[in-house]
Amino acid sequence: MKSQWNRRDVLRGLTAISTAALVTPKCAVAIDASDPQAEIQITPVSEQTIRLSLLPTGLKTPIPFNGSLVKESWGTPVIPNRRETDRELSIGSFRLKISWNPISITIADEHHKVLQQLDWDANTGTLTFVTGTSPLYGLGEGGPQFDRRGSTDPMRSGQGGYKLATHGGRVPIPWIIGASGWAIFFHQPFGTFDFTGSQSKFMPTSRDAALPLDLFLVASSDPSVILAEYAKLTGFAEMPPLWSLGYQQSHRTLASREEVIAEAKLFREKKLPCDALIYLGTGFCPSGWNSENGAFDWNSRVFPDPKVVLDELHQEHFRAVTHVVILSDTLRGTVHDKCDLSRFDEAEASCYWDAHRKDFAMGIDGWWPDEGDPLDIPSRLVRNRMYWEGPQIDRPNERPYALHRNGYAGMQRYASFLWSGDVYSTWETLKTHIPIALNTALSGIPYWGTDIGGFVPTPEFTAELYIRWFQFGSFCPLFRCHGRTWKLRLPWGWNTGDPGPVEIRNYNGAAIPDSSQLHDTRVEPICRKYLELRYRMMPYLYSTVRECTTTGMPIMRPLWLHFPNDPRSVECGDQYLWGKSLLVTPVVGKGATARRVYLPPGTWYDFWTNESIEGGRAINRPVDLETLPLYVRAGSILPLGPIKQFVSEKMDAPLSVSIYPGGDATFLLYEDDGTSFNYRKGDWMGIQMNWNDAHKKLDLALASGSHMLSPEPRAIEVQLRGITKAAHFDGKSISVSFA
Repeated sequence: MKSQWNRRDVLRGLTAISTAALVTPKCAVAIDASDPQAEIQITPVSEQTIRLSLLPTGLKTPIPFNGSLVKESWGTPVIPNRRETDRELSIGSFRLKISWNPISITIADEHHKVLQQLDWDANTGTLTFVTGTSPLYGLGEGGPQFDRRGSTDPMRSGQGGYKLATHGGRVPIPWIIGASGWAIFFHQPFGTFDFTGSQSKFMPTSRDAALPLDLFLVASSDPSVILAEYAKLTGFAEMPPLWSLGYQQSHRTLASREEVIAEAKLFREKKLPCDALIYLGTGFCPSGWNSENGAFDWNSRVFPDPKVVLDELHQEHFRAVTHVVILSDTLRGTVHDKCDLSRFDEAEASCYWDAHRKDFAMGIDGWWPDEGDPLDIPSRLVRNRMYWEGPQIDRPNERPYALHRNGYAGMQRYASFLWSGDVYSTWETLKTHIPIALNTALSGIPYWGTDIGGFVPTPEFTAELYIRWFQFGSFCPLFRCHGRTWKLRLPWGWNTGDPGPVEIRNYNGAAIPDSSQLHDTRVEPICRKYLELRYRMMPYLYSTVRECTTTGMPIMRPLWLHFPNDPRSVECGDQYLWGKSLLVTPVVGKGATARRVYLPPGTWYDFWTNESIEGGRAINRPVDLETLPLYVRAGSILPLGPIKQFVSEKMDAPLSVSIYPGGDATFLLYEDDGTSFNYRKGDWMGIQMNWNDAHKKLDLALASGSHMLSPEPRAIEVQLRGITKAAHFDGKSISVSFA
């Protein structure tokens, strides 16, 4: 497990030039693409989805499988007779017209409205499809934003993929959504997209790798159906542990054992909510949790007694997460395979996971798998899967946590978190990460976030930028601060005069903030405000996470998802919905005194002032440094809990349920123990809330299949326009009336 100290820099330089070749499917079938005996297979998957496969005639082996799909077989395909000049087929709600020379497939709906036109060039292997006049979304994390039209994307994975400083690492996923009501998942092969013309192009990495061509086409006027169909293909997200949705504080170069414990205790003394403390590995910094890069033995200078330190952190109700890297460029198998201990092979998932288990037994709560840029697609998914299934060997009824830098379609099946990599601390980076978040979410990756403040400090890294980024981070599923000059990532760090160890030597444009910035008393109170708000919103957030795992709807949602018929909502990529009810509009301009906000059609309530505003228009919302404009849709139910210092803290306080009138509303409040898989066996509580706006009445009932959890009964305060009514819910249906 030895490595050179400069390995990371070497990989960073190699990634940009090598990744495109590394992701080429190894199992692609090399054929003469001009062979006139090419065969088309069309497989009905559902009423909204069909599979279109172009294969060499007589291919006996199955279509290459990279692990992204939940299964390899999707039923019996229809094989049109290619001797006919043209062929028309009706498959479910789809109407297809097939021409053979050249190969062309027109896909229409049951009303004969054309959804897509696919044309395949046998000489180059290029597939052409209609761009359309509406935005194109998806394609994973990173790359040109927000609307993908007008760009050419080679789909390079990793930190060398596209403009790392502002756009972050690239996790390319060939899932493209047309806002007009269609989407395509390019299962095989891998290649480049060109969206610069009225006809988009998909170009395989080489002519020899052009076939098999395997696509899944989804069509629906309802965006939620499109995302549900994608989840059925690549998998629904798993429930993460509840604590992973709390605040996570990352550390870099550590001075001593005393510093580790003191930082934890200071969170509790200052009453700044926090659930997880994350420790970087040595080699990525001079003094991290382990002895060197890639090692699993502890740095005795700062963790002389690691089990005791972990126990102390647990006593303070912190979870401990450690940074790890894989030094192999491939990974295969599963943790359940047999590992030959006589010849340890780090490329075998079973062997590599065994290296984790001693530290896991000491009390490590989660892992931070870094790097992995050279890994091919199957290897990335093997690693995602390993960090989901591996921990369950020793803790079979505990939900694992892992924060990844790489993945692919299907990683959500393993509850994988993703962050955007080593971005720079600039206003442009913060601004760009809003649309990046939305395209990542639309690509099936719901648990996402950034290095709050940016990883590499620049002259733009000020208290103001940190605060604005912190506000944005509080409305990302991953709420985590990390970066060089790491003590400025602490909520109180901007008022100590100490930026922390200087670790910027190898970064162009990096800078330590001016000392005048390091005594700002405003930062900590504003951070506390958003930490407390995040924890108050945990009932709403956790219920939204549960909805995500059952429907495929993400947590961070572009306005298009709920307002597909409003052109301005469809094009809007600088604000988003947090769940279905809350509109989040991060402030991303230096010295801003106002934020231009687009309110979709309907009535909206300012979260801070409760003022009602008619939407369908843009407004200028005045802001000060502590204000992130938030709006709640009329016809919403917003449950809020008490302020907690960690998510599992027991509080004798009622649940607050705020009603925002102006329409009927429903909300399923979801709750389980937050750690185990017992919810799969029915051990969960759901309170179905239904608001009748005409009668001004809220009905509460126990959701089917659930049961009451302690404490019983539940104290609930229902609020409407400044009026509060108390209720107690014990599982029997009740109503709270404001008539």
